Amino acid sequence: MADLLTDSQFLEYKELIYKSSGITFSDTNRSILDSRLKERLREKQIADVEEYYKLITSNQEEMKLFLDSITTNLTRFFRNQPHFDTLINYVIPHVLENKKKTGNTKIKIWSAGCSTGEEPYTIAMLLKDKLPSPYTFEIKASDISLKSLLVGKQGFYHNNKISGIPENYLERFFTKSSDGYQVKPELMSTIRFDYHNLAYDSGVRDLDIVFCRNVLIYFDEAAQKNTIDKFWASMAKKSYLFIGHSESLFGMDTKFKFLKTNWACIYEKDDN
Repeated sequence: MADLLTDSQFLEYKELIYKSSGITFSDTNRSILDSRLKERLREKQIADVEEYYKLITSNQEEMKLFLDSITTNLTRFFRNQPHFDTLINYVIPHVLENKKKTGNTKIKIWSAGCSTGEEPYTIAMLLKDKLPSPYTFEIKASDISLKSLLVGKQGFYHNNKISGIPENYLERFFTKSSDGYQVKPELMSTIRFDYHNLAYDSGVRDLDIVFCRNVLIYFDEAAQKNTIDKFWASMAKKSYLFIGHSESLFGMDTKFKFLKTNWACIYEKDDN
């Protein structure tokens, strides 16, 4: 089957996607771009890729939908358990230690690239269960996929999506229905789902914890550094960064310190 895009058109789209999001397409994943583009052309009833290019460069909403269509959203509850063991057994105790010095009782967390919400809801369940009084938390959950964000905002997960959630958490934080589970309002209220493109500054500051797992793999080195530098600017002087277990900041010019805990390897900002 012939490619939808000519080589010059592929280069044109590739550069636009990179400039708009930091996501990198190579010859090896060109077929993914081709198939997702065909879907958008069919949906918009546009026959010509040049015409669609003009549309996305002049219409911000369509550009968002296009970027949404080319992203892959693979996630599940309690994905990579050692990260959550590290969160509860190492990171939270250290964050609370710092909070005691300032008198601040709110922990600020960002789940960047949150997909359909399983990661931020996992964090919220753990903190609701483990965080001592009087401490509270708020989670900013963001993604470039509007469809995924809608799932997270609705907080409803079909039966095949809830594997990995401990039984006591299912009973405490979800309402069972015939075809799935609805997150209860007390948990939903701790998370704010919002569209955000990691190529740009979020405007958020003083975050204690950032999760950005399995996102950097879609970026080249320059886009990775741009994202990591923006995380640094958004985080508190003493704070913690989680990235995917197959991702690394090794060789990158960054101020984050590599931190090996008993459970997993993460990164620390210590700017005191």
